[in-house]
Amino acid sequence: MNVSTSNVEVNFFDPATNDCPYHAYKTLRDEAPVWLDPRTGMYVITRYEDVRAVVMDTTNFVNQRQASRVATPEMIERQKKIIDLYKEKGWVPAPTLAGRDDPNHKEMRGLFDHAFRPSRIKQLDPVVEGVARELFAKFVDEGQCDWVRAFAVPLPLIVIGVQMGANQEDIWQIKAWTDAWVQRLGMMQTEEEALWSTEMEIEAQHYFQPIFERLRVEPNDTLLSDLVNTVIPEWGRTLTDEELHAEMMADTFVGGSETSTNALSGGIMLLTQHPDQWAKLKSNPDKYVPQLVEEAVRLEGPVQGLFRTAAADVEMHGVTIPKGAIVNIRYAAANRDERHFENPDALDLDRSNSRSQIGFGAGVHFCLGAPLARRELAIGFRAFVDNIDDFELIDPNMSFEYQKNFALRALTSLPIRFTKAT
Repeated sequence: MNVSTSNVEVNFFDPATNDCPYHAYKTLRDEAPVWLDPRTGMYVITRYEDVRAVVMDTTNFVNQRQASRVATPEMIERQKKIIDLYKEKGWVPAPTLAGRDDPNHKEMRGLFDHAFRPSRIKQLDPVVEGVARELFAKFVDEGQCDWVRAFAVPLPLIVIGVQMGANQEDIWQIKAWTDAWVQRLGMMQTEEEALWSTEMEIEAQHYFQPIFERLRVEPNDTLLSDLVNTVIPEWGRTLTDEELHAEMMADTFVGGSETSTNALSGGIMLLTQHPDQWAKLKSNPDKYVPQLVEEAVRLEGPVQGLFRTAAADVEMHGVTIPKGAIVNIRYAAANRDERHFENPDALDLDRSNSRSQIGFGAGVHFCLGAPLARRELAIGFRAFVDNIDDFELIDPNMSFEYQKNFALRALTSLPIRFTKAT
């Protein structure tokens, strides 16, 4: 198949496709598994084995940062304005961990692997459980809530916020900042909106800068203190302010809360559509909560897709991806590939290979926050099972709406009514 002669028509920027992209993903997997998106100039990869091959191949597909992912004169000029705004009012973010290649990536990753080590994450369990109890106590007697705002947003945001030195009363302001950052990542903004998002990020920079400076003088046992004060041996130094500000948005608050929020929202939404699986979950939560974690990430991919740059001409399915091209790897399409998952669109808590879902990536760039996300999801879903006997959508005919975003999937609201467990 030659991509230039493909008649496939998909528009990821169409609101209807944004809200439900899965039919488009199937079309691409079946008809154009390597598809040149005419709107972005990116090569879109959608089959499971191909997505896995790209993320594992760090020789031919690299993370070097481009001036703009969409290299039109308009977008390049927009990026210049954004950089000028950082220089004028804040700090120009350095390349994030996800935007680096080895050996630079490996050296920096060592710092994060230390900060997010399994023993440290395990120590957070009582914190996560305590936050979950506090959140449920606020609404469980009312018999209804908007699950997204009442629980899915605050649980991971409070947990990562405490570890990043933020005050709990500031979480909704931090949510506004991370939402703005995510909207710019999503590539669906006007120039005016993108500049507003940058202004919001600069506000966040000024919030966190004094925290960095305090932790340098008075270290404590938080994750942020580790990130601020640990020397990277190969560099002979700690992270700079510019590196820390980049990581605060990308790999801690967005990576550490946004993805968990979206999976917590998506998992409960899926249960409204699969009452048989809800009954199964209630019958044996010890067995099925871990399965729900994997299925929620697989089916409602919080990260729909990320980016690589072709370091050489690469041929896949008869299509040549030229050196320098941006490659969009669609994790969410891969996670519904019937070539790998039987009956892929169904929530199946007995699925034998659900843990092979690729929603957290793979290889050297595997999501560093995956262990924390899995713990938050398991504790959050278990709290739901333990506190609620049965539940349903307040409006059974509601349309599920998602934030406009090319890269992430975020349900905006999930109003439910429920019977409190006795």
